[in-house]
Amino acid sequence: MSEIRYRTVDVDGFRIAYREAGAPTAPKLLLLHGFPSAGHMFRDLIPLLADRFHLVAPDLPGFGLSERPARERFTYSFDAIASVIDRFTEVIGFDRFAVYVFDYGAPTGFRIAAKHPERITGIISQNGNAYEEGLSEGWNPIRAYWQDPSQPNRDALRDLLKPESTIWQYTHGVADTTQVSPDGYSLDNYYLGRPGADEVQLDLFGDYKSNVALYPAFQEYFRSHRPRLLAIWGCNDPFFLPAGAEAYRRDIPDAKVTFLDTGHFALETHAAEIASAIRDFLA
Repeated sequence: MSEIRYRTVDVDGFRIAYREAGAPTAPKLLLLHGFPSAGHMFRDLIPLLADRFHLVAPDLPGFGLSERPARERFTYSFDAIASVIDRFTEVIGFDRFAVYVFDYGAPTGFRIAAKHPERITGIISQNGNAYEEGLSEGWNPIRAYWQDPSQPNRDALRDLLKPESTIWQYTHGVADTTQVSPDGYSLDNYYLGRPGADEVQLDLFGDYKSNVALYPAFQEYFRSHRPRLLAIWGCNDPFFLPAGAEAYRRDIPDAKVTFLDTGHFALETHAAEIASAIRDFLA
């Protein structure tokens, strides 16, 4: 069952695109991508796990091939994204599952886990942060926008949406950049270049402060429910520091923490290592 299927589903009037592989009777694993990517970031990982798991990787609302309604019709916030993805899991029959969270996928997945702790069989956090100490100084321009959501501060973030910024996110901290396929960042830049996509992403930069505000609630969920957790981290990430991975042990003492010598998009260079770690962790 290693074949990947590319599907869309109606989630209460919202069209979500997703890729799926593995036997429907196998243990379920939900894969949640981050900025500025889509479900395609799991293109190398899925075939390595499809013999063992039923995998689903949706494109978050406003990303990839999922619907991107006008901002006048949909509020681009992490609460809204998590609500759609929560309902998505119900529509496709993911009633009990492990979740792989990366970047924006972390505040999405943690909202769902805290709301439905009984559904979560494990968490794999790959550079998916839930602690203040995990935020690097690279967040300072975005923090300035949180503190003063003026148009100049908003416009100052547009450099983060430029093609060269996307390439930098993929290659920073990677020992051998020839290992990073141009397919991933080229597709991301295509999606970012669509009309109106920039304003959606700027809205989400501004709303990321809601995730930081929820860090104490996420941590309380970790302490109260002690989900099995694997933090597997590109240790050269310019946005989410290794301290954010280590912090999980504060609330989940038996959390497994592994560091990889790579950057933010660790799957681009270490898909095989991450797949092996997941297989062992969820065995």
